[in-house]
Amino acid sequence: MNAPATPKYAAYVCSGCGIGDKLNIAALEKVATKEGKMALVKTHEFLCNAAGVQMIRDDIANEGVTHLCIAACSRRAKTEAFQFAGAAMSRANLREGVLWVVAEGSEHDEVRQEMAEDYVRMGCAEVKKMKAPAGNVKEASSKKILVVGGGMSGMTAALAAADAGYEVVLVEKTGTLGGFANNLYKRVPFNGPYAEPQEVGAGETAAKVTGNSKIKVYLNSTVTETAGAPGRFAVKIAAESGSISEEICGAIVQATGFTTYPLDKLPELGGGQANVVDQVGLEAIAKQANGGAIKRADGKEVKSVVFVQCAGQRGHGGNGSGEHLDYCSGHCCATSIKQAMYFKDQNPDVDTVVMYQDLRVPGMGEDFYRSAQQKGVIFTKAKVNSVKGGDSCQVGFKDLILDEDVTADADLVVLATGQVPVAGVNLDEWTTTVTAAESGDEEAKAKKSALQKISVLNLNYRQGPDVPQFKYGFADSHFICFPYETRRTGIYAAGPTRRPMDMFQATEDATGAVLKAIQAVENVEKGRAAHPRAWDLSFPSARLEGCTQCKRCTVECPFGAIDEDEKRFPVFNEERCRRCGTCMGACPVRVISFENYSCDTVGMQVKAVNVPDEFEEKPRILILACENDAYPALDMAGLQRMTYSAFVRAIPVRCLGSVNTIWITDALNSGYDGVMMMGCKKGDDYQCHFVKGSEMAFYRMSKIGDTLKQLGLEEERVQTQEVAITDSARVVKLINEYVEQLNEMGPSPMKGFG
Repeated sequence: MNAPATPKYAAYVCSGCGIGDKLNIAALEKVATKEGKMALVKTHEFLCNAAGVQMIRDDIANEGVTHLCIAACSRRAKTEAFQFAGAAMSRANLREGVLWVVAEGSEHDEVRQEMAEDYVRMGCAEVKKMKAPAGNVKEASSKKILVVGGGMSGMTAALAAADAGYEVVLVEKTGTLGGFANNLYKRVPFNGPYAEPQEVGAGETAAKVTGNSKIKVYLNSTVTETAGAPGRFAVKIAAESGSISEEICGAIVQATGFTTYPLDKLPELGGGQANVVDQVGLEAIAKQANGGAIKRADGKEVKSVVFVQCAGQRGHGGNGSGEHLDYCSGHCCATSIKQAMYFKDQNPDVDTVVMYQDLRVPGMGEDFYRSAQQKGVIFTKAKVNSVKGGDSCQVGFKDLILDEDVTADADLVVLATGQVPVAGVNLDEWTTTVTAAESGDEEAKAKKSALQKISVLNLNYRQGPDVPQFKYGFADSHFICFPYETRRTGIYAAGPTRRPMDMFQATEDATGAVLKAIQAVENVEKGRAAHPRAWDLSFPSARLEGCTQCKRCTVECPFGAIDEDEKRFPVFNEERCRRCGTCMGACPVRVISFENYSCDTVGMQVKAVNVPDEFEEKPRILILACENDAYPALDMAGLQRMTYSAFVRAIPVRCLGSVNTIWITDALNSGYDGVMMMGCKKGDDYQCHFVKGSEMAFYRMSKIGDTLKQLGLEEERVQTQEVAITDSARVVKLINEYVEQLNEMGPSPMKGFG
């Protein structure tokens, strides 16, 4: 519903969960009425129960309440109960943020009450600067899912989406579905008893795809352009024949798989020599044998075979050079076990040895390993130093158990080489190349053309034609916090293009990715944000008359959600926007805001706190805590009844990237003794849900030293900490140590000047 023209503010204080036993509720009501200037203030002994919620609903319906402050538990609790469509709402955290973290005892009653009153002030101040976001419902939003890649991951994703009732467009660059699985004779077992290699099943899966009326398949085709945004991706698909088709899709799953690490890059392990093959090469001769004797290329039956694990992987060349792939490809150990069984199942007398430094068989692979041992496969812990191919291959290795150098003869050597993702263009290389090409460099122009040919999605984005990649070339996502999510909203990575994995993991991965794609198209239709703020109806806007056209918002947005118009003003693409607020934090003139999150909603909370003077010996410390990790960690500390200083005042922020430096300077000018920012881990192993937010916040804060010096303040008064969601004990330690450090420094000289 649309809010009436005249807002009416109300505050509701809960006395349940022990809040009324430890806090003076009447005093909290007085603060909300007199200082918060709430038109309506009520208390309930159990605000989240049916009666309490109904009381609020009745006030909205009968009293015209449009803005409400809920003073009860954390904003992360009771979210289903406190849902009031069309009303703007703030939450004052009295339970996890005050009651459960302030130490017991009458000597703490005063500071506990002061803390609670400040949170009520902050909640009232916040809601007064909020508007209820209405969202932007898209009537013509497409729910069709585009799947790029027709291997096991892509086919699984397509079938999962179709089974859920969604139309699918599947694009495969070759003339056959199945992808890498078509190379396999058999696959590693994926169900009990996990003892024998199993049938691959790629053909059967392909038949299900082609027979499904909801799946439209393009073979011998590639994506030549992807424009638009979630709900309205305009995709051009070029067939090998030259014809162009166009599809409008709501979300995209990229499942373009992998290639194997080239054998010719492993000369120290016999790569390129006769009778030295990789695992794909062995699959080919096993398929040719079809259960019979496995023969080499020269027709000789293999009587002895050595499998060399981690060939050019995990930083291992055969010579320990540290070159090649730094990572483990996940499937190779189980694949070698499977291939060793090819020989043993055909002829138990074949001498079959697997040489490894670490054997990694995830899932139920231990049962598979034991089965191979029972069949007579020998596993040797060894560091292979050299391989010589030819009619009689020789493998030189150091036996890591006996600590001696040994040479083994074999008819065939199989190198377990790694997975190299097919993820498209590296955007760092793309940016450098495009910049050089635009300056007239002819070589760069040719390189740009070559890069465009390897692009998978050919995105019409200013940031480049494909999704960003990790340093190893895998599509950017985070395996802990947000698997499948790429930095391009509505585009999800699945299978080995996302991380190394085996076939079973790839099919599970595809199902997860397509569920995220479905969530995206449903959210777009309702005008809501994508993960992690999937419930959010807000959207950024800019007060253009104050914009200096600095383009910082455009450049710093991690998701490509902001472009410029012909006058170089920012243009927000709401379907791409994740609502992180990074643009708001980047804006030096503070003209970007959301309806329910802005420089004012946080700034007024900062200013609402009652800051004691220097003689009261009660410091005030502002904590700006990321809502995805740090704020939950603070809540968990409360749930575990860990106590920290009652002198802190915590404000959850969408991301540290959204923190505008004005909040820091306002706090210090108001007499706060210190400001601590708590955000996610940054760097290569980042855990920031918005990718770059934490990193940008650290960078911005590194530049604040000059401001502090101008104010006559020590740089130590502002700290930035990396906090994981599991760090409940650590956040308590960080807070208490910081308060001790500030006490040693003494009160801020800015007290009394705010």
